[in-house]
Amino acid sequence: MTTSPDDSIQPFRVSIPDSDLDDLRHRLDRTRWPDELPDAGWDYGVPRDYLRELAHYWRHEYDWRAAETRLNQWPQFTTTIDGANIHFAHIRSPEPDATPLIITHGWPGSIVEFERIAGPLTDPRAHGADPADAFHLVLPSIPGFGFSGPTHDKGWEYQRVAAAFAELMHRLGYQRYGTQGGDWGSIISRELGRIRPEHVVGVHLNLIPGAGATAEATEAELAALSPAERERTRASWERMQAWSRDKQGYADIQSTRPQTLAYALTDSPVGQLAWIAEKFKEWTDSAERPEDAVDRDHLLTNVMLYWLTGTAGSSGRIYYERAHAAYQGKPPEPSTVPTAHAAFPQENFIVLRHIAERTNNIVRWTEFDQGGHFAAMEQPDLLVGDIRAFFRSLRDETAS
Repeated sequence: MTTSPDDSIQPFRVSIPDSDLDDLRHRLDRTRWPDELPDAGWDYGVPRDYLRELAHYWRHEYDWRAAETRLNQWPQFTTTIDGANIHFAHIRSPEPDATPLIITHGWPGSIVEFERIAGPLTDPRAHGADPADAFHLVLPSIPGFGFSGPTHDKGWEYQRVAAAFAELMHRLGYQRYGTQGGDWGSIISRELGRIRPEHVVGVHLNLIPGAGATAEATEAELAALSPAERERTRASWERMQAWSRDKQGYADIQSTRPQTLAYALTDSPVGQLAWIAEKFKEWTDSAERPEDAVDRDHLLTNVMLYWLTGTAGSSGRIYYERAHAAYQGKPPEPSTVPTAHAAFPQENFIVLRHIAERTNNIVRWTEFDQGGHFAAMEQPDLLVGDIRAFFRSLRDETAS
């Protein structure tokens, strides 16, 4: 990785021009709606009546300026690493001995995901918890996403991102820190620990890449497992089959033709809204609509970061870059860093401990009975509690 001669860190503040918001409203007013089959529900994609109602709320009731004000409560910065603009929030804890922790989002997420966990993690004392469990948070936007986008050269796959984030933590002066993530953030966080084991004290994930059932287990393989792991293995395979049959399409498109898709999503706010809202319905612990699991305004603020920055295409390119990288298809390189997994039941892929342990140093494994893919938005208290417990155990182990 090459670094820029200018490794300075510049303050950043979210400030969207009124003209951009006016343009969004005009486009929403002129939406051209497609037809829809009767009683299709979510089987063919986002139902038209639901999306119309959500778009109407976006146009007439959602308040971006309020969301912008909330985002600007976080100290934010940009810096150039490996030729890319890196945007990040850096929220220092009032506790001087807090553990530095870099948390990375995924697709179609953003740093907006962490709005409900940032306070409890940085200032546990103010939230009725032990101040010893405090963290200094670094919340970067992945290159190509949101205010870290668009990128301007090829090759921004997860290994390059991890190397850039290692440099970011170095520039911030953190020599020992933890990592946390889900979705792409899990892949990046794990890789950061793998390449910088001398700096990363622990890796906390709510998804472990490459640890699901990629083939149906034989009876002999199942017999060697505990009854609970045996059942999870069967369920993992069934979920993987359902994923390949009904839910893989978005990734296939973004892995092969992200530029073609970008024209539609960058031109149509309702197209961008549908592309993301569908995932918040399918990937969360929701019943009828995404709002069963996540706050509607929270969802729309996340969508706004893609729309206002025009990064539908550049964020999708991470799929293409991974699919065309030399390592694609190979098993993950082993990581020696202590690793924790928080398993939420409606996660896309059921992670199997006996597979995860082949290439990860698993020291904590927690299974919850509610929540899904966007854990920080769906179950912030559960996620915060597990992060605290994991890093507390590492501190206690070091102290002993």
